[in-house]
Amino acid sequence: MRNIRVYHVDAFTDQPFTGNTAGVVLDAEQLTGEEMQQIAKELNLSESIFLLPSDQTGIDYKVRYFTPTDEIPFCGHATIGLTWLLATELGLSQQQDGVVLGTGAGAIPVVWHQEEGRVQRVEMTQITPQIKALPVDLQAISEMVGVPVDAIDPAYPIQLSHTGNWHLLIPVHSQQAIDQATPDLIALSKHNKEYQIATTHLFTFTPDAEDDYDLYTRDFAPAIGIAEDPVTGAANGALTGYLYLNHMIPQDQITQLKIAQGRAIGRPGFLYVQAIPNGEHPIIKVAGTAKITIRGTLDI
Repeated sequence: MRNIRVYHVDAFTDQPFTGNTAGVVLDAEQLTGEEMQQIAKELNLSESIFLLPSDQTGIDYKVRYFTPTDEIPFCGHATIGLTWLLATELGLSQQQDGVVLGTGAGAIPVVWHQEEGRVQRVEMTQITPQIKALPVDLQAISEMVGVPVDAIDPAYPIQLSHTGNWHLLIPVHSQQAIDQATPDLIALSKHNKEYQIATTHLFTFTPDAEDDYDLYTRDFAPAIGIAEDPVTGAANGALTGYLYLNHMIPQDQITQLKIAQGRAIGRPGFLYVQAIPNGEHPIIKVAGTAKITIRGTLDI
């Protein structure tokens, strides 16, 4: 019998039962890829991350990411969940400042920000962002995401962006319109599979006036087995790259953004994102906190 350590970690929050829950599976060198997929299905979370030893110079650990139905190259909230656990539960922050993870998208450096010996935030550097156009039928997009055509903001392009996975980014006039979105998940899944898109990400620069964040977002991923992903590190990193490459944020100074997500489904969380100018290859950093909620052992 194999005993596999398994955790639930709520990422992009410091409160249990909020943010985005990741399955974090240690001891994955004992597992086959098929078993990892079965465990991800059993955990039934949006994504689960599996920790493996590394045989590559400059890579501390290899990781694999699975939704309940698919393996994917990269997942932001699961990366935050794993590295928070390594830093705190396993005490790695007392020995080093961070780790480099080998993912299907490339090397992802992660650092721990500490105060008085306590980890305050985990920050990952995502791979260099890319953007590309997509054939857009505004009426069809409106029907797929369940947002009226006049709620889609023409000031920003509907585009694909990538910092590990391709995300379809849709600008919306208001937070209320995002919260009221009722996507056609079957049509959206078919569309995203056709164009090899991981998620469809709605965003607005006009959150409710009393709130203290810069952007509000919502994310749907039926093509990879997730109806709605509560708080998405990968998609919001891709969003920040899109904003930079489209000259919507400065290209001559560091931009820091606070992004809110998850309120529409009762899992609110926050991400802290930086775009660091570097010509056409900006450096995108995504940070957040996490909370371990379940510790257990899977017996196989």
